[in-house]
Amino acid sequence: MLYPQSNAARTVMDLSGVWSFRLSEDAPWKSIAVPASFNDQCPDPAFRNHVGLSWYKTRVTCPAVLAGQRLVLRFDAVAHSARILINGREAGRHRGGFLPFEIDVTSLLSPGETAELTVECDNRINHATLPIGSESDSSFLSSDNPGITAVEAGKRRQQEKGVNRPAFDFFNYTGIQRPVRLCATPAHYIRDLTLVPFLNGDVRYSVDGEGGETAAVEILDAHGQTVARAEGNEGVLHVPSPHLWEPWPGTPYLYTARVTYGPDRYDQSFGIREVKVEGTRFLINGKPFYFHGPCKHEDSPFRGRGMDNCVNVTDIHLFHWLHANCFRTSHYPYAEEMYALCDREGIVIVDETPAVGMWADEHYGWDLADYHAQVLRDMIGRDKNHPCVVVWSLGNEPNTDVYPDKAYDYWHPLYQLAHRLDPQNRPVTLVGCQNEYEKDRTIPSMDIVFINRYYGWYNLSGDLETAQYALRMELDWWEKLNKPVVLSEYGADTIAGLHGAVGEMFTEEFQVAFYRAFNACLDERPFIVGEMPWNFADFSTCQGPMRVGGNRKGLFTRDRQPKMAAHYFRERWDNWKK
Repeated sequence: MLYPQSNAARTVMDLSGVWSFRLSEDAPWKSIAVPASFNDQCPDPAFRNHVGLSWYKTRVTCPAVLAGQRLVLRFDAVAHSARILINGREAGRHRGGFLPFEIDVTSLLSPGETAELTVECDNRINHATLPIGSESDSSFLSSDNPGITAVEAGKRRQQEKGVNRPAFDFFNYTGIQRPVRLCATPAHYIRDLTLVPFLNGDVRYSVDGEGGETAAVEILDAHGQTVARAEGNEGVLHVPSPHLWEPWPGTPYLYTARVTYGPDRYDQSFGIREVKVEGTRFLINGKPFYFHGPCKHEDSPFRGRGMDNCVNVTDIHLFHWLHANCFRTSHYPYAEEMYALCDREGIVIVDETPAVGMWADEHYGWDLADYHAQVLRDMIGRDKNHPCVVVWSLGNEPNTDVYPDKAYDYWHPLYQLAHRLDPQNRPVTLVGCQNEYEKDRTIPSMDIVFINRYYGWYNLSGDLETAQYALRMELDWWEKLNKPVVLSEYGADTIAGLHGAVGEMFTEEFQVAFYRAFNACLDERPFIVGEMPWNFADFSTCQGPMRVGGNRKGLFTRDRQPKMAAHYFRERWDNWKK
């Protein structure tokens, strides 16, 4: 799916602004900002904790000059499912809260007239959603069972109240969290464009269009000069003496593919670069690459998970300040604006589906496989042309050791699908949780191994010497695989400003000591090709006895002030050579 673009052939109207919103059909309408999560925009606890349906509405005027054009409403993300109505008439539905969808409204919007746009959202999570929510067998809590304890009775009460707990450790921010646009294209239009670059300057292209036109394709350099051209809906162009897209601190050089298709036109930026795994090395443009940068969340005050270009730019500038070169889109695909920014800034991305927190039972996957495959298909379809994306992640921290064969049978077809879908055939991974790794068939089968480990925090708490012993023991096992390994999460909750002469858990001193201990183990082993601290910044979670105002493992506070650990990594990664 192409990102919306205004040019001589296309028109985009941004519908961002202040909409009307309500949590129930009989509630009064309130003002709400779009795009943004609705949860923190009002001090009413009903907003923060709402579970179920909610409604947005606004007025949309279609300009008369768009008469004869194809009209599409594009939603970049509505969590977690949406029903769209125009003047009370259903126009379409979508399942999933982290990827875009489009609805053709040519027959529903009249140029020169104003219509009412209503969006019905459903933020409930369960075993049929990604990410999943907790579900349990409540039969033992029924009123027919008089022997339940007070706690069990309380759980029954929670179920009656509709409490919907996530099976993941970040807040379930929801609503219209990314931009909404009215887009106009000619009736004969470009549906999609696929670009596959090679280091010798060849660029294989494919244009998918509606209307039977023949495409003309030009490649423009960074100065806007044409360096290659061809006609036809698919083919190969050659860029002489190509400038390669290099990750930071190299030059992330971008070309533009300009496609003309009858009356339509579209410009797609791209970079010439190749990625592959070779033995225990991860290679970008044939050179060993070492991942070093913290994982992230789309999370900021007021906006929740709402897309904000100012937040994105600030975060990437802080990545440069850290001398970091990458992050993982934990634990869902991010807004497209962030990928475009990372293309420009040379920050490498591990792109992850929202399959987080999937535990094991005898029916592994709860019949999610078809939906999971569709999400993977949509994510790769959206992000396939971004040079910053170098690895696809199928998900985060599933239980893959309890039922190892069933887990493999669920995840391996997705692994194969990712390779079939990606025209650039990037490496594929699945991020493993702390488990009995010797029993695991799935994580070791990936192209590159990503593992999350918290020795010294969630286990062996506070004992960093023993944590090092345990980590070294495990790394001895992974070394035998002869594959590259990335420590994709490791960290310690830290309260900014809490200090101690003896650095104990939750102090800033302990966070630095924790990272020093882990990194000493990583530096000993050449098959380790990455370190991705958890997390870039503190972020919001559901309240609980382990969370003091959210997850505090950030190198930065939630408002982006550095802790001591940020300064430690800035020094470690300065002029990084490994």
